[in-house]
Amino acid sequence: MSQLFSLLGMAAFVGIAYGLSTDRKAIDFKLVRNGFLIQLVLGLLVLGIPALGVPGVLGFLFAAANDFFMAIISFTDRGTGFLVGSYIDKSEKGFVFVLHALPPIIFFSSLMSVLYHMGIMQYLVRGMAWIMFRFMGTSGAESLSMAANVFVGQTEAPLVVKPYVNKMTPSELMALMTGGMATIAGGVLAGYVGMLGDKIPNIAGHLLTASVMSAPAAFIFAKILIPENKKPETLGTLPANVGDEKSINVIEAAAKGAADGLKMALNVAAMLLAFIALIAAANGLLGWIGDLVGFTEWGQSFVPTLLQGDQPVNLSIELVLGWIFAPLAFLMGIPWSEAAVAGALLGQKITLNEFVAYAELVNVSEQLSTRTSVILSYALCGFANFSSIAIQIGGIGEIAPHRKSELAQFGFRAMVGGSLAAFMTACIASLLI
Repeated sequence: MSQLFSLLGMAAFVGIAYGLSTDRKAIDFKLVRNGFLIQLVLGLLVLGIPALGVPGVLGFLFAAANDFFMAIISFTDRGTGFLVGSYIDKSEKGFVFVLHALPPIIFFSSLMSVLYHMGIMQYLVRGMAWIMFRFMGTSGAESLSMAANVFVGQTEAPLVVKPYVNKMTPSELMALMTGGMATIAGGVLAGYVGMLGDKIPNIAGHLLTASVMSAPAAFIFAKILIPENKKPETLGTLPANVGDEKSINVIEAAAKGAADGLKMALNVAAMLLAFIALIAAANGLLGWIGDLVGFTEWGQSFVPTLLQGDQPVNLSIELVLGWIFAPLAFLMGIPWSEAAVAGALLGQKITLNEFVAYAELVNVSEQLSTRTSVILSYALCGFANFSSIAIQIGGIGEIAPHRKSELAQFGFRAMVGGSLAAFMTACIASLLI
């Protein structure tokens, strides 16, 4: 029955985008249909239909991706162990975020830099771009940037098509932004695997599948929100990758990638420290308000069963966000009994960021079914949050200074589109698993 609700969710999420569209008459429904079919075929080939015991034809790629990222974690532990000794041992010290979630970001960033230097990643990006370019009819520039978003961050991916950004149509620019919101960078993906590897089976395969499937979904919602009504410069042609200046050799590439990864890891650590502390402060204020109005006495009937314990539950950010976003979680095929907890995570992801939400998923995963945790891993997989609007205005604005006003104008729509793309991907996963 939960699978059937995910079908309703797909229709509802497309309906939300349709309602926010700037030009409903110009929507290319053939593109929307083909984007959905690409998503569904990818899901069937890689995931199969576990709900019916049907394996995916390309299930070996799912297993290989999971094994690859678990190997990355293992190799990273060797490097971290050299620095901190026995503190890396989870069996003795337990999971320590600074030691187990942040170092994989540094190592994977270095590895990605080496793979780009060797030209391997360019082939992967171009191959994925060609599929969307060929079957969805998108322009070459937006297809390349969308594919690049699966592997690098939302400000690095546009560099692949740097010469074309200033001349992109409004619809192309929207696709560029939505793609950055709907996917995650490879470096942080490694960090998520480090966090969730012990909690959710095959999490690496699920996260990589989610990021790949969200690329065509991002096109679906970008082209509904701001349909194409002009002729893109690269329509019908797939331009050559541009990218950053190439390193002198593999050693320089590895060192540069490690330095970039360190910046990313430190940024993640600082961000989590600040946001989690702010949540605690906000919860303190809400708890005080709850005490004033006697919420612990009359409000317990509004508290989801999964959040109830031996002591009365007071007002909190998690509780409020759970109420607001529970219907969205339910539309993804998550049982109503778990929807409020799932909704709180969705709310944290959008209002704060996905790292905070994944960190909380680690804490509540034992209260949720494995199926719900997997669906949430898809729904949370993307950079769509308010801070990303500012990041894109600053990052893409450096490439195309004359488009900054449009970037600011499209920011909220891009965040909505990126969120809906991740939700659509979660619906397809829910339908299959």
